[in-house]
Amino acid sequence: MPTELKISQSKAGIKAQLRAAHDRSVLLSRPGFLMRRLHQLHCALFLEETREFNITPVQYSLLTALAETAELDQKSLAHEIGLERTTVAEVVLRLQSRGLLERRENPDDARVKLVRLTRKGRNLVEKMAPAVQRAHDRTVSQIPKEECDLFLLQLIRLVEANNDIGNVPFRLQDKPR
Repeated sequence: MPTELKISQSKAGIKAQLRAAHDRSVLLSRPGFLMRRLHQLHCALFLEETREFNITPVQYSLLTALAETAELDQKSLAHEIGLERTTVAEVVLRLQSRGLLERRENPDDARVKLVRLTRKGRNLVEKMAPAVQRAHDRTVSQIPKEECDLFLLQLIRLVEANNDIGNVPFRLQDKPR
């Protein structure tokens, strides 16, 4: 059973806890490893909580983006969720085959496909919401509630600060003033 990590607020206490974690495994001192591992754990929790729906986290992100925006072309949809267009195209076809979304030609440019949720897709997003929230809650359940908001803000800070790195940036709204 993993040891419970109590975060000490002093700099010395934090450094000591980091050294102790490093002593257990050098990988525990690598942010990239920890983010990848946490992603693996979240995906497992997501799939466990949403098993009855047979939807992956990426598919749910795509469905959620369409629920928020009504209709998008596939390139815009890729930016909306920070994925490459080819990956989005594959996911769109899978979800379309299940009747969860539909594609149509853009009347202004026949080369561009517009994507939107079907009623079945919209109902699925709504029906899945409680299970998805349980997965998110379980992902951070070991962090005291008073620290969860700070943890989320730190993740947002990292995503926003590094958003232009990589093949596909995640579309971010302008920061509120």
